[in-house]
Amino acid sequence: MSAASARTVAQAAEDSRTSMRSVHEIQVTLRKYDFSPGSLRVRKGERVKLVMAATDHDHGFRLDDFNINQKIPKGTTVVVEFTADKVGTFQFRCSNVCGIGHRSMKGTLVVDE
Repeated sequence: MSAASARTVAQAAEDSRTSMRSVHEIQVTLRKYDFSPGSLRVRKGERVKLVMAATDHDHGFRLDDFNINQKIPKGTTVVVEFTADKVGTFQFRCSNVCGIGHRSMKGTLVVDE
């Protein structure tokens, strides 16, 4: 077997393992001035599916480190998916002005190795 074909087999095996991983689904409720849960924890490389419901007002979900900025209208559920491809603690916040406490509507995403 050549080195090139060995790499191809190894990559195919890795791709197969990656595609077999389940999606890490997290239900998030947004309401003045709170994300519930406010702290999310996932593993590096996981596909993350956030199922977000805004209960009382139009809200937003902004996670700059993963280039996400999604509006969640009142009374709706919006799904945001991304791959947690970097390790660290990242802040997310509401990106739609929702009242006087809007600036304090924040949370954290922790991505472990």
